[in-house]
Amino acid sequence: MSNQAAWLTEAKANPLKIDSAPMSKPGKDEVLIEAAAWAINPVDWKLQDSGMVLQNYPCILGSDVAGTVVEVGEGVSHVKPGDRVLGWCLYLATGKTSDAAFQTHPICRAVAKIPSHVSFAQAAVLPLSIATASVGLFQKAHLALPYPSKEPKPTNKLLLVWGGSSSVGSSVIQLARAAGVTVWATASTKRHGYVKEIGAERAFDYSQDGVAESIATAIKESGKEFIGVYDSISEEDTWKCISPIISSVGTGHVVGVLPPPFPGYPPPDTPNTSHVVATTIITNEPEVGKAVFIDYVGEALEAGMLLAKPDPIVVEGGLGSLQEAFTIQKKGVSAAKVVVVA
Repeated sequence: MSNQAAWLTEAKANPLKIDSAPMSKPGKDEVLIEAAAWAINPVDWKLQDSGMVLQNYPCILGSDVAGTVVEVGEGVSHVKPGDRVLGWCLYLATGKTSDAAFQTHPICRAVAKIPSHVSFAQAAVLPLSIATASVGLFQKAHLALPYPSKEPKPTNKLLLVWGGSSSVGSSVIQLARAAGVTVWATASTKRHGYVKEIGAERAFDYSQDGVAESIATAIKESGKEFIGVYDSISEEDTWKCISPIISSVGTGHVVGVLPPPFPGYPPPDTPNTSHVVATTIITNEPEVGKAVFIDYVGEALEAGMLLAKPDPIVVEGGLGSLQEAFTIQKKGVSAAKVVVVA
């Protein structure tokens, strides 16, 4: 058994270089996977194009993978060799190339079984989006909701998901519903059916004039406890809508996937805003990672309560097609995620 990887040989190198890579053994709480599919996230091509953040070259990128378990490390009992799984790779936290997705045999710390009716390509869309969603929904510093359950206890809480058809937004909607929360979402009108399919009770078109006022009025008339907004986009235009909603309603915590890089949205001392760092689900609060990846995701996928959404745009050709997949993702996708299959 040998390992190959798509190497980023130096800052801004393009294309990625396919070459051999060391075969790693899983350590404590780790799983070695034979990859069958890899999903592309914007951070992947942004790291390649910018030549920033990364300190050591050559390196391997990638967070999302699905495949078959080869070997498990000490402390892993929820999966075994031969199981079909999705996995989240933590290279951006550890700096270890073994922990990056874009290789045939990556090491993962957050792993969940996938049922036979879910393909590897479908499963690969989930890991990073689930981790990102879970940080904002369940960590103490953010919304601190009850953990997801197959039999959630209904609450009177209401959450607005801004960008509900995005990859992260799709996971936020589903996991919040599994925590007993009523979810509303924004999306383009043509995606309203999609966000309702995955659990949003109401949908609003973010591009319509007066949308912030309409949403604020609906919240105040709902009779529910408004807990805030999960902003899966974190752009200046979104904050121009979200800020007046919070001001009008008078309550609510705003969670963003990125810290605002622009002035005034929100003021830096605003106490009810926060942004997520996905890797903290494992490094800072591993109990959250366990509650989601180990205790919930596999069983929920099997039961059909968690859907592998958004749908994959499949690119064939294995590691050698990753650069092509970067280009497709860079052009922009809607209610979809680009996935390369082996």
